[in-house]
Amino acid sequence: MNTPDSRARRGSLLALTVSLILLSGCTVGPDYRGAPQVSAGHDNAFVRAPSAGLSTTPAPSQWWKTLNDPQLDALIDAALANNQNLKAAQARLRQSREQLQQQRTKALPSLSVDAAAVRVREPDTSLLSSSSGNDSTQNGQSSGSSGGHGRGPLQLYTAGFDASWELDLFGGTRRATESASAQAEAVEADLADTQVQLAAEVAQAYIDLRDQQQRLVLAHQSTELAQKTLALVQQRRERGTASDADVERQNTQVENTRATLIPLDEQITESMDQLAVLTGQAPGALDRELSAPASLPAMPATVAVDDPATMLRQRPDIRAAERRLASGNAQIGQHTADLFPKVTLMGYLGSTGINPRDLAKKSAVTWLGVPYLQWNVFDFGRVRSSIRQAEAGRDELAAQYTQTVLAALQDANNALSRYGHQRESVTRLTQIETSANRSENLMHQRYSAGASSLIDLMDAQRTQFSAQQNRIEGQASLLKDFVSLQKSLGLGWQ
Repeated sequence: MNTPDSRARRGSLLALTVSLILLSGCTVGPDYRGAPQVSAGHDNAFVRAPSAGLSTTPAPSQWWKTLNDPQLDALIDAALANNQNLKAAQARLRQSREQLQQQRTKALPSLSVDAAAVRVREPDTSLLSSSSGNDSTQNGQSSGSSGGHGRGPLQLYTAGFDASWELDLFGGTRRATESASAQAEAVEADLADTQVQLAAEVAQAYIDLRDQQQRLVLAHQSTELAQKTLALVQQRRERGTASDADVERQNTQVENTRATLIPLDEQITESMDQLAVLTGQAPGALDRELSAPASLPAMPATVAVDDPATMLRQRPDIRAAERRLASGNAQIGQHTADLFPKVTLMGYLGSTGINPRDLAKKSAVTWLGVPYLQWNVFDFGRVRSSIRQAEAGRDELAAQYTQTVLAALQDANNALSRYGHQRESVTRLTQIETSANRSENLMHQRYSAGASSLIDLMDAQRTQFSAQQNRIEGQASLLKDFVSLQKSLGLGWQ
């Protein structure tokens, strides 16, 4: 009946519900204000940057394209598509996103449906009166006169809906969602960091391979030259112009040169196997494709490095550390909400009848609405201890973030310093090679004119081969320093 009292009670319940919902806009705990500020460098520039060979223009994400090596491009593309460590990182990202979705659903009401059909038959009471039945028979009473037969089966049908909704009055659920969201973003940054590391690792393994192949070619040429020199020394000994010691000395030179071929062959095999595994293939899968010697990639004339502030924004490991700090900060509010009451709205709507058709009758409908209050008033400091623990965890993550930034700045500055010094070293090695080439050319002219011996010419050629080998090694080191620089800048994932 819609009496004034019932309307007043419904009005009070509605007012209470609205008040609780409005109160749910409150969120306890510290709001995230961002990561600690760390100085990015002197005058917004890298302190160890070389004076030449750099530009402050934005660096390209796919930095390997600047090396103009299609084979390297194909290998990095294959690694980014098929590398198993990268696939594992992608799977971790999917897990974290599903955990975030699961956390978001906790802020929503839950609804369950139940239905039952019960069939019951009462037992025959005449079978339960054995002793009294015997007395009745002796008194001449018939068993049928007791009226103890059981009734036919009883049937009962019921169906209903259960609903519950825990009101997020003080933002504990919202803080938990905020924490899960930041954690998912941190895992996404971890995936980007895996891509950065992978692209650099493929490039360095490829540079090692081409360096080893080039040095192997030179080692074969140097071995042939040493054998020719040995033959000449043997001829001179036969003519009496050279001693046995000269022959043995030159023979030792031949064997030493030949001995360098074995480790180079081994290193080439290891490099090809490493590239195969990095691209998600079995060892040996790239032997046919990469076994032919090829030159080193072409070094770009200038390298774009931008500025420290840009580097700090684009490095994925810094982004991951910052997001984990945000997640830890949100966990403080998540635990703080446990200090306050929790209110759950519970309701039931159902219908019961002895016939399925009765379920649709209004008189068979039952409903229940209950606001349930729970407040853990005396917990002997457990919640506050959890809050202090979360605060300490947040402080630890803040320190880790600062350390990550400082380490990134050190990494970038060291990479720039190594690149600058190696660039100067390659310039000198190139000059030495040029001088050795001129010396070999002049000695060849003298030999053609009869002014010098063939052994003198071979010595000049041996010096030329050594200068070429040193220049190739220096060029390979410079390329690897270039790769390390790109990795330190956080490039290769966008």
